[in-house]
Amino acid sequence: MSQKVTVLSGDIVAGAKMSDSDITECFDGLAQAAQMIGRWQEAPVAFTRLGRTGWQLVLSPARPALREALALRAGLRARARQFDTAIAIVSGPGEIPAGGDLTRAEGLAFLTSLGILDSLKGARFGHGDGSELAAVARLVDHVSARWTAAQAKAVLPMLAPLPPTHSTVADSLGITRQAVRQALMGAGYPALSDALDEVEGAPLMPLRAGAVA
Repeated sequence: MSQKVTVLSGDIVAGAKMSDSDITECFDGLAQAAQMIGRWQEAPVAFTRLGRTGWQLVLSPARPALREALALRAGLRARARQFDTAIAIVSGPGEIPAGGDLTRAEGLAFLTSLGILDSLKGARFGHGDGSELAAVARLVDHVSARWTAAQAKAVLPMLAPLPPTHSTVADSLGITRQAVRQALMGAGYPALSDALDEVEGAPLMPLRAGAVA
């Protein structure tokens, strides 16, 4: 049965030139981030690899999904600074297959998300749910585009809607609280966190078929 979902479609940047081992490492990072997102929702998240370098993730109920996009980028960057993914986001009608295999998913949201992904030029993040979210996605992409692996490791747990303390993150990473704070400041986390809170408090715009960020 069709419902309103948010679909994130992605493709590993420069994946065609990567070794199989690096591609595996990238998808391990994406899968780890997807599991974390599922814990935020307190529900399983459907994440599916598409071909060698593509992937899709679906959120239900629908969300702005910029927090989730950042988590997926952080999951990659935490593995290696050179790893990155393009991400296209859109909300709209879609059917999630039993078992969560998105290769069998149907609905306008899935097709539109892939269309936005194909249309991206320059930017890595694109959003099809109105010009405001498209603009915020562009800025969020710019701020996070140069994260180091150390910054991504510190940011990833802090992207949770109810983030842990700096001490907890420091203990999990085996570093000092000061190092966590420096990594978060260097990553632009305080501004990103405020922006995400503001965006998530606003209603989602209706899907625009063929929308391009």
